[in-house]
Amino acid sequence: MTRARMPRPHEVAIARRDPRLLGAIDERRSDEAWRTRGACRSVDPETFFPAPNEPSESAVALCGACDVQGPCLAWALQVGDCHGVWGGTTPRERRAMLVAWRERVQPNGDVVDDGPDEEDRRLLTLEPVSR
Repeated sequence: MTRARMPRPHEVAIARRDPRLLGAIDERRSDEAWRTRGACRSVDPETFFPAPNEPSESAVALCGACDVQGPCLAWALQVGDCHGVWGGTTPRERRAMLVAWRERVQPNGDVVDDGPDEEDRRLLTLEPVSR
């Protein structure tokens, strides 16, 4: 079994602006019965939990066409699930989103009010050092 690494700062900065995360924050309490309408209900669950060396594109593509992608991702982030494909995201994407989620959403589900983050802007505008 491999150990998941912590997301790098630039991955978290990108995750903070990911439209899937922003949608999940908006939809985190909008639909408590999302599981009953998910596109995944008619698919083998193993599709969403590929082995580490197997591709997850088919699960991500299925999620991309699903109507409950936002609430599904919100649930996975709220409970901290970093295994499998949830809300159209891979475990690696969700680890970075989880850091951003915990900055923006309190454990009780309320949104934290915060302003623009200077550190994000700095990380996203870094230029390579020429030698």
